[in-house]
This record gives sequence, structure tokens and C-alpha cells, in this order.
Amino acid sequence: MKGSNEADWEMRPSGMLVQRREDDSASPNPTTITIKVSYASQDFDLPVPYEFTFGEVKSVISQIIGLEPKVQKLLFRGKEKEDHEYLHLAGVKDNSKVLVMEEKTVEDKNPEEVKLTTEISRGAEAVYEVRKEVDKLSEQVSAVQTVVFGGSNVEDKDIICLTEMLMRQLLKLDGIDAEGEGKVQRKMEVRRVQSLVETMDAVKARNANPFSNNSNAVSVTTQWETFESGVGSLNAPPPRPSSTVVTEDWEQFE
Repeated sequence: MKGSNEADWEMRPSGMLVQRREDDSASPNPTTITIKVSYASQDFDLPVPYEFTFGEVKSVISQIIGLEPKVQKLLFRGKEKEDHEYLHLAGVKDNSKVLVMEEKTVEDKNPEEVKLTTEISRGAEAVYEVRKEVDKLSEQVSAVQTVVFGGSNVEDKDIICLTEMLMRQLLKLDGIDAEGEGKVQRKMEVRRVQSLVETMDAVKARNANPFSNNSNAVSVTTQWETFESGVGSLNAPPPRPSSTVVTEDWEQFE
């Protein structure tokens, strides 16, 4: 009886005592299985010890496809397997299929790269919030422009109020610290608001003199180029003497 028990059990290289399979005696290498690995467009057979962990399999795969173990994700039967899990305990057998996927996480990136990405994201988000406000103001500008250039008059206070709201959006944009795509978006939005302010200057002049068709009657004094150089670049420009110059009270925005 004791001899029969010794024949039914064996010690594996890992130190684990397992029951001998019936076909082990017929297998030239009973401790090795072949799994079918699929990665991108590559498919290959991979012989590994059946008591390997999935983490150890990643190390072997890395030598073949050149993908670091830490960015590999192994899927067996549609589920991701953890590095500490054993193949045989998970049910992996000869000819079982294992899918390899590449996974990149924030932790895998360079800290400086993560910081830059975060800053770009915040800058772009801030510009987007301003853009939503400018969209609403743009509709109001178009409405006022249609009324005034259609021959009707509007209250001066309405024109001044709308212009002031546009200038506040310029100040918001001037205070946004953006890089990369966010910086490009900020510059585009600045130019858009500048154009709307210039339109309001023309509307104000036309509202004051409905019978004037002189396109040169308005001289915009805003020092637009200051918005192109970055955060906190806004300065009140000196007024230029002219009977037709439209001036704004810059101090109220600072």
C-alpha cells in the first residue's frame, strides 16, 4: 500500500508535492507545457514549465517580442491574470491560448512628462471655459451689430457693457498659463475676442453717428500685441489724440 502511494505522488522542482498524472510516464518532459501566445500580428508557441507564474511568463515573452514585462497585460480566457498567479492553478494546459496586450499607465511615465501633460491639460481646459463664455457674447455682438448697422439705435450703456464683458474674457485669457496645444488655443481665442471688441468699437461709432459710412472713423487704441507674449502681459496702452478715437477705461479691468 505504501509503495502504491509513493508511485502516485512526486515532488516538482518548485518543491510542491503533486499527484502524478496518468500520462506523465509517457511524456518525455511532463513538467513543460506549450502555450499559444498572440501579440498584435504575431502568433507563436511558447514552451514553459507548467508551474510558472504569469509574471515569469512575461519575462520569457519579453525576450521574444521586446516588450517590457511591466507594460504587458496577459489575458487568459478573456480575463487579465496577475503576476503571482500560477499557470496550472489558473487552468492553463498544453495548447492554451494567452493574449498579450500593451498597457501604459501614468506610473510608467517620466514624472516630468506627467507634470507637463497635466499642465497642458489644465491650460486647455481653462481656455475652453473662456471659449464657452465668448460664444455667448459673440451672439450678442452679432445681434447688436445687425440692429445698429440696420439703421436703428441702441443704448450706449448696452454697447459699453458688452464691450466690458469681452475685455474681461481677454483678461482671463491673459492669466492662463498654457503650453503646447493649450497655448495655441489661447492665442486663437485672444484673436477672436480682439476681433469682437473691434466690432463693438465700430458699432459704438456707428451708433453715435448713424449716417457715417467712413470705415476709417474708428481707431482702436487697444494694445493687442501685449496679449501675444504670455501671462500677465496686459498693459493699459497710452491714448492717442484723435477726435474719432474710441477709448476704453482700462483701469477698471486691472
